Amino acid sequence: MSGPVSTAAQKFGLAAVRALYAEVALEPKPGLVSFRDCGSHTDMTAQTFMRSLFALRGYFPHMVRAGHTGAPFAALEGLGKNAEARMLTATGGINTHRGAIFGLGLLCASAGRLLAQGLPFTPQHLRAILLSTWGEALAQRARAARLSAPVSNGQRAVRRFGLRSAGDEAAQAFPVLFDVTLPALQAALRVGAGERAARVQALFATMAALDDTNCVHRGGMDGLRFVQASARQFLQAGGVLQADWVPQARAMHSAFVARRLSPGGSADVLVSACWVRLTLQSQMSAGSMQSLPELVA
Repeated sequence: MSGPVSTAAQKFGLAAVRALYAEVALEPKPGLVSFRDCGSHTDMTAQTFMRSLFALRGYFPHMVRAGHTGAPFAALEGLGKNAEARMLTATGGINTHRGAIFGLGLLCASAGRLLAQGLPFTPQHLRAILLSTWGEALAQRARAARLSAPVSNGQRAVRRFGLRSAGDEAAQAFPVLFDVTLPALQAALRVGAGERAARVQALFATMAALDDTNCVHRGGMDGLRFVQASARQFLQAGGVLQADWVPQARAMHSAFVARRLSPGGSADVLVSACWVRLTLQSQMSAGSMQSLPELVA
């Protein structure tokens, strides 16, 4: 595949890599790995994430191209499994980006399908094309996961506590991403927050709303409730519009680390929100491609 579609695939893919970098570079970020420290993790550092990021840089353009051709979900899943294998090789077996491989990969495929159908890139079109093209397959996958024996920590948490899984989110075209995270990011930017502050605001909004199975795995339902309540308290006090929001968020980071809590699912959703915003900024359409602006200053 060459020409405009190949160019679009590379630019969507570049935006994905920049979104992944924006997430790992963000700080403060309670319980999560950043360049400042390792958060609640003892098995990974920011450098681990960077190795994973570089290993995945070819995956996202492949997903755009697959989406452009209307590839069946099984083909997308195969690309995702190959990407996961490359990630694990790069990180020595550590899961850094499995959630982003799944969620952001599906969004890249949906973007490719938008290009094929000549539709403009909007959140509404992105969600609609995801559901119309792969929605039934995603719903079947989510149902099968609920009925089969759990094989991951997240699936065990979903089964035990009746939570919404990442698969459930995908089958409904990512409601937390599009109804909570992206609006919080855009709203913070509209009132004058900088990129860093807006991403933190979006992360906290996500933490308050998401059934983050990473938190349940590490701290049970009490851990998830603590994360959600802490995020809501931060937001209700003014979020990043408070003059002292950085020390407040860092104090929460220390509290999460003390409890070994890491809202990794929320971080995955933030990555997708950064990618959507970046591609929206580019004013993409099937007929015109403009240069993608820098996400990371």
